[in-house]
Amino acid sequence: MRSMTGYGRIQQTVNGMDITIEIKSVNHRYYEFTSRITRGYGFLEEKIKSYLQTRICRGKVDVYVEVQQIDEVCAEVAINHSLAQGYVNALRELAQRYDVWDDLSASLLARYPDILTVHKAQESEDKIWETVRPVLREATDRFVAMREAEGARLTSDIESRMKTILTNVGKIEERSPRTVEEYKNRLVARINELIGQVQIDPQRILTEAAIFADRIAVAEETVRLRSHIAEMAEMMESNGGIGRKLDFIVQELNREANTIGSKAQDAEIAHLVIEMKGEIEKIREQVQNIE
Repeated sequence: MRSMTGYGRIQQTVNGMDITIEIKSVNHRYYEFTSRITRGYGFLEEKIKSYLQTRICRGKVDVYVEVQQIDEVCAEVAINHSLAQGYVNALRELAQRYDVWDDLSASLLARYPDILTVHKAQESEDKIWETVRPVLREATDRFVAMREAEGARLTSDIESRMKTILTNVGKIEERSPRTVEEYKNRLVARINELIGQVQIDPQRILTEAAIFADRIAVAEETVRLRSHIAEMAEMMESNGGIGRKLDFIVQELNREANTIGSKAQDAEIAHLVIEMKGEIEKIREQVQNIE
């Protein structure tokens, strides 16, 4: 199980290229990708996005990529002959018209804009990607490792709270039958208090107790709570994105706890439900951080 919060950074020199990659992420409902990449290497964005999508299911992921060429890159210098001829004609005309010294030279001419243009040799996008990809993979490995470490801490916390919930479920299951017997005794005592010591039809008392027992019965809810907890535990051992599934199960846990609370006619059970709902809420907060 992984957290959606993570960070990974690496800097390597490969094939005459100094490459720095930094990946960080925060919580997000879906996979959202943003990037900042050295000018001239924007073609890497879609490739990086697609690669990370194979390793990351959810989270707002921000990637910084810096690529610097440290080896000499072959370059060609092109001459704009038509523009150069235009400058030459214009300069000679100036010299003749105003009777000034004609100091025209190649070095002087080269200073004028657009006479000389430098073209770097075209770099192969595929070759650059093959150089960047291993660096990206290692940065992603570090990023994922941090997510998994944080996920392990979340797992430990959630499992502890799940145990507390199961403990409370056991106490509710143990306490619930006793509340029926206590209700029956209170009913008899109340009737005697109101009409005195008279013969009471035992069958009527049993009927009232049965109606009460049916009204406060929480066996179905506790069984479902145990089932949901077991499903959560199994899911937390699986791979891949489980955050949204866990969030749904937590909603179901809360629903069952609320139902038990609404049925409870006993202070002890009500207290157990309140404690249980507090643990469920804390689990819900933790689940929001899970990929």
